[in-house]
Amino acid sequence: MIEHLRAARAELQAEGAQFALSKATVLGHEMTVFTSAPPSMRFVWELATGYGDASYVVFEDESYTYNEINEQVKALAHHLRDEHGVGSGDRVAISMRNYPEWVVGYWAVLATGAAVVGMNAWWTGPEMVYGLTDSAPKVLICDTERLDRVAPELDGLRSNGPLAVIAVRHEGELPDGAQHWADVIDGQGAHDGLPDADIDPDDDACIFYTSGTTGFPKGAQLTHRGCVSNLMNLAFMTTAIALAEAKADPEAAAAKAAAAAEAPPAPSVIMAPTPLFHVTANNCLLHPATLTGAKIVLTYKWDAARAIELIERERVTNFSGVPTMSREMLMHPDWETRDTSSVQGMGGGGAPLQPDLVEKIDESLPTGAPSTGYGLTETCGIVTANASSFYVAKPASCGPIVPTLEAKLIDDMGNDVPPGPEAVGELAVKGPIVIKGYLNKPEATAEGIQDGWFRTGDIARIDDDGFVFIVDRAKDMVLRGGENVYCSEVEAAIYKHPAVAEAAVFAVPDDRLGEDVGAAIVLAKGETLTEGDLRSHLEPLLAKFKVPNHVWFLDDPLPQNASGKFVKRTLQEQLLGKS
Repeated sequence: MIEHLRAARAELQAEGAQFALSKATVLGHEMTVFTSAPPSMRFVWELATGYGDASYVVFEDESYTYNEINEQVKALAHHLRDEHGVGSGDRVAISMRNYPEWVVGYWAVLATGAAVVGMNAWWTGPEMVYGLTDSAPKVLICDTERLDRVAPELDGLRSNGPLAVIAVRHEGELPDGAQHWADVIDGQGAHDGLPDADIDPDDDACIFYTSGTTGFPKGAQLTHRGCVSNLMNLAFMTTAIALAEAKADPEAAAAKAAAAAEAPPAPSVIMAPTPLFHVTANNCLLHPATLTGAKIVLTYKWDAARAIELIERERVTNFSGVPTMSREMLMHPDWETRDTSSVQGMGGGGAPLQPDLVEKIDESLPTGAPSTGYGLTETCGIVTANASSFYVAKPASCGPIVPTLEAKLIDDMGNDVPPGPEAVGELAVKGPIVIKGYLNKPEATAEGIQDGWFRTGDIARIDDDGFVFIVDRAKDMVLRGGENVYCSEVEAAIYKHPAVAEAAVFAVPDDRLGEDVGAAIVLAKGETLTEGDLRSHLEPLLAKFKVPNHVWFLDDPLPQNASGKFVKRTLQEQLLGKS
């Protein structure tokens, strides 16, 4: 099969083909780009408006067509420009659940040439203040829960510059400088098109926050070029795998084509159960769904039974969430009693699918297949993709590298690791999908991106077929159900308690979440502290998913290496029995 995949990729990338490649200078470095890539994400939205009355967004029991969303996008885009002066170089923050208004706000902001600041909806009030101070948006679009958290801080935030608020699904009195969503998009149909905007491919499209080793969130600057390139990488990888399988079995491919000619398949319906403030849902689900005229199904919160019900009702063809979600659905009794035959693909990103889950998905979808992708916020989406028979054959691999990336392995000193199927090193990548940098953090940018090469922080090997295997993480973090929990941030919050002398946060294996947050703590002499006291201390400081669920209070000092750093691997071995 591998030779068929190589042939498919070469055919799709050939000069004049749909995914032809060329060289271009991007942010001062020569990179591989798609020759026919759209110039901006605004252009992508303008293409999508041609789908008219096709169903676009479903949220629980609400449904909206492309036309209906487009009318709201035009109204909001003109409001942002005319009332708040939003345009190229500006930012607008969005903080809410996966409501349809998130989708409207996203496309409206990008259409003005401004950048979307996608704020983590689980952030506490202080975390929201940090993000808003760092990104300095002109407007905040948020739902009631987020508005309640940040309302007491609005006066302080406005001391740094104007900050208007548009409140979504909010009833009752608003704080000064805020408007109801319904009032802002009133007068739909009054605008024939979007406001004029001057957008460069390397302008910021969105700012997504991802924590770092300093413990402070970093605003990753995703560009229009990066988002468009990721969109085309997704399409390329899907097309290449399908073409390779067709080359491997021409008779089956011919039969499938004949069946499609007689009864064209129904439009794609994509369920996005993960938050839109992540690249997984936004860049890898919302973007391709929009470009292809698919329907995207959103939920108020994750619930396996409700998800299965919506799969049956909406005839969902593709489900993409963190592995926990796929496992919970397949294990739920409703999976066997409801009609889930429409599902053609199941998988996702945010965390690796365990090999046994790949097999379970393959067995549970009679006419479908498992899939996965590996990527980061800093790469605007996927670095690799694996699906269908290739994934079943290599269930421990996240797949081959996308066409617009160069990839290599490096050692601790940043030197290239000689290639070879058993060679292991930190994965570094270079291409147009790598972020411009971290907002307001030139040192972090220089550390993470060197000569155009982004250090992923993930330890990998690449086999002779070009398939990538992630074997460990160099960065100090816990991957809890698809959410990055950066240990230094949690440690910093723990250390704010006066009773704590030493603290180390690390990953604890969890059957449901993949990993959970653990903490080992040594108290100052004469001090006392219970796990309940610690939780009460941390809850106002951290989002709930970051608060440790496993806590050990130790009498002896934490193990250290020669440089004085805590040796967390030793702690894990001592406390968890890991070898």
